Amino acid sequence: MKLKLLAVGTRMPAWVEQGVEEYRKRLPRDFMLEIHEIPPGARGKNADVARAVALEGQRMRERLRGNERCVALEVGGRAWSTEQLAEEADGWRHEGRDVALLVGGPEGLEPGLSAQAEQRWSLSPLTLPHPLVRILLAEQLYRAWTLLVGHPYHR
Repeated sequence: MKLKLLAVGTRMPAWVEQGVEEYRKRLPRDFMLEIHEIPPGARGKNADVARAVALEGQRMRERLRGNERCVALEVGGRAWSTEQLAEEADGWRHEGRDVALLVGGPEGLEPGLSAQAEQRWSLSPLTLPHPLVRILLAEQLYRAWTLLVGHPYHR
């Protein structure tokens, strides 16, 4: 199973790249995390925000394959403990499909993508900066994997 993070935003600071890579390299091939950066739509003083969000949604759809399980990361999603995430991930593995994890821009995911998602997951009720979300997500996926295989990291 491949885990594919589709995240709006490009050119992350070096500390984000290093943090994400630290956990990515620990994951095995059958639980690999790929990062796909989605260029954000234009924002500014006179920008059409709805158009920017729609463009981000279109760019995400171009990266999706028809058979992937889509999981939208949204504040209004369901909060999972690490143990619950491990159970979800185990279910994903047994389902035999790859998983696309979707992270929208400043205004969130394009509504159609959110509606299309099979699951909605909230990392926290807090508003988190997008760079931090990438590191937190990578670490939690690694932690969930360690639970599944009985690795002592989680203790």
